[in-house]
Amino acid sequence: MVVQSANSSGPQARTLGKVYLVGAGPGDPGLLTIKGKTLLECADVVIYDALVSPQILALINPHAEQINAGKRRGRHSLKQDETTQILIEQAQIHAVVVRLKGGDPFVFGRGGEEMEDLIAAGVAVEVVPGVTSGIAAPAYAGIPLTHRGYSSSVTFVTGHETVGKYRPQVNWQAIAQGSETIAVYMGVHNLPYITQELLNAGLSPETPIALIRWGTRPDQEELIGTLETIVQRVEESGFEAPAIAVIGQVVNLHSILSSSRPAVFG
Repeated sequence: MVVQSANSSGPQARTLGKVYLVGAGPGDPGLLTIKGKTLLECADVVIYDALVSPQILALINPHAEQINAGKRRGRHSLKQDETTQILIEQAQIHAVVVRLKGGDPFVFGRGGEEMEDLIAAGVAVEVVPGVTSGIAAPAYAGIPLTHRGYSSSVTFVTGHETVGKYRPQVNWQAIAQGSETIAVYMGVHNLPYITQELLNAGLSPETPIALIRWGTRPDQEELIGTLETIVQRVEESGFEAPAIAVIGQVVNLHSILSSSRPAVFG
């Protein structure tokens, strides 16, 4: 892939900018795609999210402008329409505009929303997929989402729903009965509600659940429990977001497979 930065053009050159929605992966820089790394190295400006790891940010072209558009619960951040407006404005100035998102842009990353708005504004845009935390964090914790002896289906669901979305709420009843493994993004703050909904849907109180915080990073930590005990364990341990929750019998493999944790680079 060849990408030419506006900084490398002649003084009279005028390049129509392009926005790249790049997935940074879950944190370990070794999981960043080659294409994503190439774009960071030649970017004119990078608009990045709060969950992008410092090791990934260190790969950005040192001459590029960096704009923090991070969204974290309880902290001031740019609104979604403000972020989109920045992308449009930067595309009018620079040739290579990178919108750097934790995980994958199209998996609970609002990448689809941003792409729609950019196309409507006449801005060229390209998606560069990334490794999503719902897959990578359990893998680093020794929890395979599928396993012939435990699970042949997995559902990815958000535990943090936005106001005014296309439907009022996640159908936890259907998810509980329709999948053997459930991976919940952004679910720590709503964990009491989620676990109760799954219990109401008929899952056993003894159903295993794992919370994986800062998955794939050097400070990754796990908290293991059941639907009946996990809320109390979170309160007692002070476990906090950001974390992925994995629910199902595959969690029992953690005690066997976690000893072979992958090495984290960077």
